[in-house]
Amino acid sequence: MNYTLNQLQVYLKVVQTQSVTKAAEALNLSQPAVSIQLKNFQDQFGIPLIEVIGRKVYITDFGKEIAEAAENIINQVYAINYKSLAYKNQLTGRLKIASVSTGKYVMPFFLSGFMRKHAGVELVMDVTNKNKVFESLKNNEIDFGLVSLLPSLLDVDKLDLLQDKLYLVGRRETNQKDHVTAKKMFENLPIIFREEGSGTRQVMEKFLQTNNITVLRKMELTSNEAVKQSLMAGLGYSIMPFIGIRKEIVSKELQIIPVKGLPIKTTWNLIWLKGKKLSPTAASFLDYLRNNKEQIVVDTFSWHE
Repeated sequence: MNYTLNQLQVYLKVVQTQSVTKAAEALNLSQPAVSIQLKNFQDQFGIPLIEVIGRKVYITDFGKEIAEAAENIINQVYAINYKSLAYKNQLTGRLKIASVSTGKYVMPFFLSGFMRKHAGVELVMDVTNKNKVFESLKNNEIDFGLVSLLPSLLDVDKLDLLQDKLYLVGRRETNQKDHVTAKKMFENLPIIFREEGSGTRQVMEKFLQTNNITVLRKMELTSNEAVKQSLMAGLGYSIMPFIGIRKEIVSKELQIIPVKGLPIKTTWNLIWLKGKKLSPTAASFLDYLRNNKEQIVVDTFSWHE
């Protein structure tokens, strides 16, 4: 057999995601590149590792055993790299973060300086929804989570990073100077919601409930980007965090529609389980944020206010 480390990584990611497309996205590769690597790896075994039925990927029992072995090999390679860097007195290890989807507009700017300073640190960041961030924290699968709403059922510590505001947004042309009532504005608007488990959806539903507003025409989409593209296509309106729509507001592809009761202010928080013993890498990152977050906000988000 003559498989490569790259093939092991590709195969393991396909097993973990149970999707060639999702594996390609996670590895920043094209789908054909992943398919080729997967085929070259699978051809070295006389027993099927993966079965594709329709569009769904199924892992055989033998394939699961190979995936476990592949993960052990990859972990050993990481350990060798970390030990090599440690002898050079460099910080090493994995930093594991889960962020809600809109957090992708926030977290990279709080990570970039730290990652440049510590070349031996490997970043693993999952961009998902609020419920999955909380689940990963609860299962102790990550070091930190980035959310705008704090969990009610988990005991966590937090570090405030940045304030955000949520507005009603759409493509509609409006010269209106005065805020209208929320009820009047929402009477006939087609409203686009995020999926269940999204923090933005929770804020939106709370606003509607507090103002006793009934939405008659409703759509549901599973990502912030999908909502934004739908708004620009004129499919409806939604309440969205400003940080995720800034460019579209500046370019006038979208407009903020004034409504009484909006904007809603939230805060981006880095959270971790209370009492968790942080790894040296995670503890160093937390110290970096405490010492540098204010300057990062000034340098990167000065437009925000």
